[in-house]
Amino acid sequence: MLFDTHVHLNDEQFNEDLQEVIERAKEVGVSHMVVVGFNRPTIERAISLVEEYNFLYASIGWHPVDAIDMTDEDLAWIEELSAHPKVVALGEMGLDYHWDKSPHDIQQEVFRRQIRLAKKLKLPIIIHNRDATKDVIQILREENAEDIGGIMHCFSGSAETAKECIEMNFYISLGGPVTFKNAKKPKRVAEEVPLDRMLIETDCPYLAPHPYRGKRNEPAYVKLVAEQIAELKEISFEEVANKTTENAKKLFGID
Repeated sequence: MLFDTHVHLNDEQFNEDLQEVIERAKEVGVSHMVVVGFNRPTIERAISLVEEYNFLYASIGWHPVDAIDMTDEDLAWIEELSAHPKVVALGEMGLDYHWDKSPHDIQQEVFRRQIRLAKKLKLPIIIHNRDATKDVIQILREENAEDIGGIMHCFSGSAETAKECIEMNFYISLGGPVTFKNAKKPKRVAEEVPLDRMLIETDCPYLAPHPYRGKRNEPAYVKLVAEQIAELKEISFEEVANKTTENAKKLFGID
């Protein structure tokens, strides 16, 4: 069994062939997926999808790029929706210093508010971090995010940073980049992070693994991520698949 912990099946790129995409995932052994909503339209679509498919779960939050657009009403709405039985996490949330739509101070405030909400709701959080590692870790520490823990989504940092995150009760999630030929950092992370603190994801439709790099990603390709980790760790594919699925179910409270 494979658990893709981060999919955007709520993206319009899947509007035409969603059922076929889901069938391909099931054929390679994907048993569970978390659909991530990060603004009003994607959250609404995520909720409708998890109500339609029993093996889909949702995470809801506000993306840092759009932090400047988040209102008090949006946060209250997320809190209200979090009572849905298939909402298993809050996020993706975090910091993104690559794009300049939302000023850093606003991103940081929106991030803090979502961490506090997750602590109130006792839900794990899914962290988006782009070019902001130092500030992400500082905020997680200051907000005592270890109380709830969560996922460092599509982790792109160093093995040393991964260790810091694990010490704060976070899982390290690897996606397509671990399969890229010259991706030294993700490969080293895959080698060094203990399997019991590791998750796998696609982040589809983005970041497709080799040999599909540059094309639309889909949940079936999470198998390639697991195979690459198994090769790097010199263990069986089955061990990676089973342990990362067990880790995800434990984190999300799924029986």
